[in-house]
Amino acid sequence: MEMTHRHAQAVLERDFLSLRHHILNVAAALDRIGRGESAEQVQGDPRMSKIQEALSVLAEPDAGRAERVQIVFSREYDPQWQQ
Repeated sequence: MEMTHRHAQAVLERDFLSLRHHILNVAAALDRIGRGESAEQVQGDPRMSKIQEALSVLAEPDAGRAERVQIVFSREYDPQWQQ
């Protein structure tokens, strides 16, 4: 099956408000973390590192960001996972 590519302007028009909403939610959550008690302690938390890494991926101009962000949050494959 061949994928159809939509015109970029149409995609932006359709998704802009949703993207804006999600970006504002991320910013607000990071602000809440930053204002929290002992906020400096979370800077060493591996989850914060993952969030920072994912935000860096989002800032890159190339395609494939969704896959790369998914990889950031994924565990490495363990061939022994069934045991």
